[in-house]
Amino acid sequence: MSIHKENYKKITTHILQEMKNKGERIAMLTGYDYSTARILDEAGIDIILVGDSAANVMAGYDTTLPITLNEMIYHACSVARAVKRALVVVDLPFGTYQGDSKEALHSAIRIMKESGANAIKMEGGTEILESVERILSAGIPVMGHLGLTPQSINKFGTYIVRAQEQKEAEKLLNDAQLLASAGCFAVVLEKIPAKLAGEVSEKIPIPTIGIGAGNKVDGQVLVLHDMLGITQEFSPRFLRRYNNLFEGIKTSVLSYIGDVKNGDFPNDMEQY
Repeated sequence: MSIHKENYKKITTHILQEMKNKGERIAMLTGYDYSTARILDEAGIDIILVGDSAANVMAGYDTTLPITLNEMIYHACSVARAVKRALVVVDLPFGTYQGDSKEALHSAIRIMKESGANAIKMEGGTEILESVERILSAGIPVMGHLGLTPQSINKFGTYIVRAQEQKEAEKLLNDAQLLASAGCFAVVLEKIPAKLAGEVSEKIPIPTIGIGAGNKVDGQVLVLHDMLGITQEFSPRFLRRYNNLFEGIKTSVLSYIGDVKNGDFPNDMEQY
């Protein structure tokens, strides 16, 4: 793939398709609040995912299951207000689309109307196809998500690599093709063999975004708190830490505490 980068003023689903066609890789990160979303957008990130991973990194839950639609809309509103360039995609949380396509559409409409986001993301393939098609029929862009689907963790019982066996790999490829045919604009491939991810990327016309899926996909996504080193306990093979903000922030707070305790802050120049 090319490393050529266009200076796009606003990322749209159409632009993402152009990027795949040109071989330009797509950069995506999660974001949950105004301040960090503003930084991501000014840095030139292509997609900001308001992920249900907010349940983990913002609220401290062990899984993504507890976060509600109202909470996702709150985070999405905060991000959307900060963004001028990036495409803002919001996860439909667990329980708002599985098994009921009418509820799925209602959930997606609420996110779009109340947050100002650009698209929604859903986990699953054939199992949620009816919901995907109903949402798309309303003109709402949908990003798919296959492979390791965290909302199904209680079904899997583990976070190990998915689709290593032929049967599951064939289903994943079939699901990806179904999502593309239905009209999804992109699909996330999480924690699957790199060879399979490359095969999917070649066989479907829409962009593929990998997380733990190798480098033969059209783009990459990481959880912001993981790549910045704010979280420390999560260290899968696919995670590259670009900073160690946990220690950096802790050191700054320790310095502040010390300055307050010894009377050094505020000094004469910091008073009115």
